[in-house]
Amino acid sequence: MEASASGVSTQGTVYEIDGQRFAVGSPGFAQAIAEAHATHRRPRCLCRPQGVEMYVARLAGLDEGYIVKRMPDTGSHHAPDCPSYEPPAEFSGLGQVLGSAITEDPATGETVLKLDFPLTRMPGRSIMPPAGGASDSVSSSGTKLSLRGLLHYLWDQAELTRWHPGFAGKRSWATVRRKLVQAALHTSTRGHSLGSRLYLPEPFSVDERDAITARRLAQWQQAAANPAQPQNLMLLIGEVKEIMPARYGFKAVVKHMPDQAFAIDEQLYRRLGQRFEPELALWGASDDIHMVMIATFGVSHAGVPAIQELCLMPVTSQWLPFTDGFEKQLLDRLVGENRSFVKCLHYNLGGSDRIASAVLTDCEGSAPMLFIVPAYADESSQGPETGAADDAPIWTWRRSGEPMPTFPQPRTPSFRTVPNRAERTSLTAIAG
Repeated sequence: MEASASGVSTQGTVYEIDGQRFAVGSPGFAQAIAEAHATHRRPRCLCRPQGVEMYVARLAGLDEGYIVKRMPDTGSHHAPDCPSYEPPAEFSGLGQVLGSAITEDPATGETVLKLDFPLTRMPGRSIMPPAGGASDSVSSSGTKLSLRGLLHYLWDQAELTRWHPGFAGKRSWATVRRKLVQAALHTSTRGHSLGSRLYLPEPFSVDERDAITARRLAQWQQAAANPAQPQNLMLLIGEVKEIMPARYGFKAVVKHMPDQAFAIDEQLYRRLGQRFEPELALWGASDDIHMVMIATFGVSHAGVPAIQELCLMPVTSQWLPFTDGFEKQLLDRLVGENRSFVKCLHYNLGGSDRIASAVLTDCEGSAPMLFIVPAYADESSQGPETGAADDAPIWTWRRSGEPMPTFPQPRTPSFRTVPNRAERTSLTAIAG
């Protein structure tokens, strides 16, 4: 059975539960975590000598059982090669929103998100991004997630920001979709399950065409227009095939949905070209880039889905997000050199805010932070603020001004340097 939440243990992980040590999948492990949940005891992950406290959450639905998760804001306390490791929040945009826009309750395993965009639409009222084209709300505060911030959160929770050489050739849209669906489980916003509002196109199959269409239409019923009350909006995450003029207005065509396009009005189409011109230029110039779209949409009386607000995120052929051509060069080289790493994301932060581009997880000791800085930046712009982390090694590439430096050397491979979570062939952290 596959994991469905961030920080889940995999084979090779050892826990201390009530004074006893259990390797994941060993005899007695399933019973031990079930009892730990019943008695509210906290397992300790032994990736560090002193151990790192975890908690056990109960799964519902198809994933019935128990799951071991890291405590909120403790990912950086784990060893870099531990499946529960997460870069320090201050090295990405997560630090701004954690605890305010994103709150997790270890007692229930539920995460509550505060969003700064609407999921309802008043009859006859158009929802448009603010003037100036800030459709991803990068100027919002850390108290609520922008549309882009939500996409980055789900991408992080689905562990699509993680890379290991063993993942090569194994990430398809089917894998991405499954992991995003799992990431939305046990997550709510405004009193409703996020998963119930989230639509991700199923991988297209000619044989399953009718069944896929029926499931899609059934899910879209909650977003159907009703003149007597506000319209509920849904969230779409999918890969863009093309955005183009239609016979009337404009449309976005999403891959795996050959029979149904999403309508876009002219004003949003124009702003889209202005706000996301760099991303669209990168997409148009390279055939190995996927363009991911997150959007809110409703369904008209005629049954046509119409996008209200959207954000675009280019990703590499491995589905790793990047912001510009320099970050893509960095990711391509890391993947080409068979390195293990985590990609850091901006969430609500603007492009000029200083974050690490990636964190290496295959080095001895601390995880090196990889920074890309403009050629014209002064010395103070080459890394994080003083004291941002506990003596984490810093690698800096002054883009355009010098060749990309050599990466810190990887350690000798260990038992934990293996694919984890949903990209493994099996998971044994869940007890049925």
